[in-house]
Amino acid sequence: MKPAFSKRHFTLAVAAAALLAAGGAHAQTALDNIMKSKTLKVAVPTDYPPYGFVGTDMAPQGLDIDAARLIATKMGVKLELVPVTSANRIPYLQTKKADLVISTLGKNAEREKVIDFSSAYAPFFQGVFAAKSLKLTDFKEMAGKTVAVTRGAMEDQELNKVAPSNVDYRRFEDNNATVAAFVAGQTQTIAMSGAVAAEMIRKNPKINAEYKLLLKDSPCFVGVAKGEDALKAKVNEIIAGAKKDGSLDAMSKKWLGKGIGDLPV
Repeated sequence: MKPAFSKRHFTLAVAAAALLAAGGAHAQTALDNIMKSKTLKVAVPTDYPPYGFVGTDMAPQGLDIDAARLIATKMGVKLELVPVTSANRIPYLQTKKADLVISTLGKNAEREKVIDFSSAYAPFFQGVFAAKSLKLTDFKEMAGKTVAVTRGAMEDQELNKVAPSNVDYRRFEDNNATVAAFVAGQTQTIAMSGAVAAEMIRKNPKINAEYKLLLKDSPCFVGVAKGEDALKAKVNEIIAGAKKDGSLDAMSKKWLGKGIGDLPV
């Protein structure tokens, strides 16, 4: 006699199959989706030379742009650049508007709570800059002084940790506005990355500015969404290979005038 197969059994079987299908769909990782779509969406800066800026041909260029191209090429997929600011780059990653953030992203405890990081791919440091005539040898001497800073940038966070409480912060939404304010004399000091400050000083010799105080020596990392371990592993594999074959060193020399040095893994 054949075993009975009731309507209830059939319903349960269909439900189980649906659950398995849903589980399979849910298991799709960011790396799976990138390889399936053949497109890698990377959040990059367009206002932060020499890491990311718009060239005379109106196309994005810079160290971060080259790093994004390198990763996409090694993955064998098309690169889609997503312009971001310091304030929205992490939200873009969290809301899946970007698969990766390659945007002078420094690593700290606060950020590690919400996103993951690759190995470092480029050198970077933040500091305080001001006119040569301004005496500034200690953060205590910033008391009561005005400082231009980009909202949400690493410099904004780090300066808050070490500067006196009565520093007069003038926060701007992007780096171009921050630099423009300092160059125009709206602030006495500016907190900025060394590379960007060097470009600012080169283009505006009349401001007679110089490096004053070190905020943080903070190399650049690729930002990856929490839990996307396969994608992070792939990015780390590419970075390790690019370190070994000299690609990252050449990229750094091209845009920063110096090699990558001893970057953290």
